[in-house]
Amino acid sequence: MHDHPFVSEAHEGKPWFEWCVAIIVVISGIVAAFGYTMAATVSISVTAIVSGLVRLILREKSPWKVRSVAFDSIIGICLGVGLLVTYFSF
Repeated sequence: MHDHPFVSEAHEGKPWFEWCVAIIVVISGIVAAFGYTMAATVSISVTAIVSGLVRLILREKSPWKVRSVAFDSIIGICLGVGLLVTYFSF
């Protein structure tokens, strides 16, 4: 009867990894504000791809958890690749 998704923080990602991702995003925003948009885009893209791969490789032991392994991996990797393709297509 209790077939519902976990909502407790015990089943979520690790705060240290999430803070690392947040810091990279903030630094990328600052770098972009100084006009280095390619460096900012590449750093966010690499961060997204790495977080997707970490989730895919480590599965349930991953420090990066949002939803399922498939969802997290696809969103992370596709976001990273999509950002790079979009940036370099202009």
